[in-house]
Amino acid sequence: MTVLLVDVANVLGSRPDGWWRDRAGATARLLARFAGLPGCTLAGPDGAPLPCTAVVAVVEGAARGVAEPPGVRLVRATGSGDDALAEYARAAAEPLLVVTADRGLRARLPADAGVAGPGWLLGVLPSETSTTG
Repeated sequence: MTVLLVDVANVLGSRPDGWWRDRAGATARLLARFAGLPGCTLAGPDGAPLPCTAVVAVVEGAARGVAEPPGVRLVRATGSGDDALAEYARAAAEPLLVVTADRGLRARLPADAGVAGPGWLLGVLPSETSTTG
């Protein structure tokens, strides 16, 4: 049973798809794709089954005001998103898989936290078209 702790800004930034023109809108669309993950068993980064019990998404800056979709818990960083992620990871009692490519952030995580890159998460998410019709 694993909680996905997602560095939303890092996942958005991993694809040059124009997200910077509407950061809040791009964040809301990405978060909507997370809603179906809790309760699912995903193919983990190593290929092994990964039961996802919850998704916690850290949002910052212009994306801080987005609505929280059902099934996703938002952490609205008042300062640095990396600081909020590291703080959440240190306080978490449940097993975590942190989704980020940020090497500096990875170095600040507890030793028992798993880490996966944005490509892994984007690969297991339903496509945007399947969530909108």
